[in-house]
Parts: sequence; C-alpha cells; structure tokens
Amino acid sequence: MEETKSKFKRICVFCGSSSGKKASYQEAAVELAKELVEGRIDLVYGGGSVGLMGLVSQAVHDGGRHVTGEPVGEVRAVSDMHQRKAEMARQADAFIALPGGYGTLEELLEVITWAQLNIHHKPNVSDMSVMFLEFTAVLIVAYASKAKLMPSWSINLIDCDREVGLLNVDGYYNSLLSFIDKAVDEGFISPAARRIIVSAPTAKQLFRQLEASAFSIHKTWFSLTIQKGA
Repeated sequence: MEETKSKFKRICVFCGSSSGKKASYQEAAVELAKELVEGRIDLVYGGGSVGLMGLVSQAVHDGGRHVTGEPVGEVRAVSDMHQRKAEMARQADAFIALPGGYGTLEELLEVITWAQLNIHHKPNVSDMSVMFLEFTAVLIVAYASKAKLMPSWSINLIDCDREVGLLNVDGYYNSLLSFIDKAVDEGFISPAARRIIVSAPTAKQLFRQLEASAFSIHKTWFSLTIQKGA
C-alpha cells in the first residue's frame, strides 16, 4: 500500500454502531479507513467495536495508525458526553460523517453548529503551512516598506469558511441535504452556514475537497494594502 502524507494529522469520524442494510455502507467505511492509513492520518472516534465504528477503527488500527477511542486504541477518560465530544473535536484536524443514526446526526450537527458559532475553525492544515504564509507576508511587508511603497500598511487576517465532511454513500444523506437546502430557502439557515457542509460520494473525493479547503479557503489569508509613498 503506497502512503502519501496528508495535510491532516488526525481526523474525527462519526458513524453508526450498526452496519446498515447495504454492503456499500460497510465498503465505504473500509475505504475511508484505507484513505486514513494511506494518508498517514490518525483516527479520533467515540469508541465502539460494532457496526461501521468497528470497521473503521479496526482497519485503521490494523493499518498501523494511531486510534483514539475504545476498544482498539488509546482511551481518554471524560466526565460526561459533552466533554467526550469536545475532546474529540479538540484533537481532530477535520470531521467526516459516514452513514449512521441519531447519535451520528447529533454529533454531525453539533460540529456544524460549532463551526457556525466560530467555536472551531476546522479543517486545519499543519502548523508549518500557516507559519509559511505568515513568514511570506512579513517578507512582503518588509520589502514594500524598504522600497517606500507602503509607508502605512496593515495585514488583515480573514477568517474564511469552516467545513465538515459528509460521506454521502449511495445518496444516504440526500434527504438531510434537501432539508438543509429547504431551511436556507425559508431563511432559517444562511447560505454561508450551508457551505459548512461538504459532501462527496467517495472517501477519496471528500479528502480532496477537505484538503483543498483547509489550505486555500479556511486558513489565514493575507490582505496587504500597498500604496505608493509620498
């Protein structure tokens, strides 16, 4: 298996404790685990050894990646369900939801709401990428100041959209997406909040979308105002 290092270090996966009636759901769970292993990404999940949860966690563990979540990986004790979800969110660089039931929907909608409320700013890329952007901006400012092109300047850090990944296997989440689009049409969800959800039918496509967003959309964007000196 060829490994290509991802921009993400850890991804939190939400999914069902049941396997579902279609074999495609189980196949998608294994394929997602394969993408994590190939990208050298560790798994954060809520625990569970059955259903799609068990398939993903066992496959990631067998592939040699670190798993945070019972029963195959590291276990972290928390006081209640809210702290459990907050700890999962804190550790992860991005979120992906596979098909699931009430619990999966609750976790998915909570991280979407947290994104809307600016509680989290994910997906995240590596700290080195952010440092490179910041260093580049400093060099531009220094050069422009020396050339007297910008006697007064400012750097505006623009906080762009957060995103949460939805693995829409065989259209499983089509009805949910239709409901959300209806809520946008009726004025209950803003178009900007609708864009938090990124969906794709395969794990590979979803990874590509989230990684592209993490670097080019969400992360720090530098706006430099350059004006000619007097």
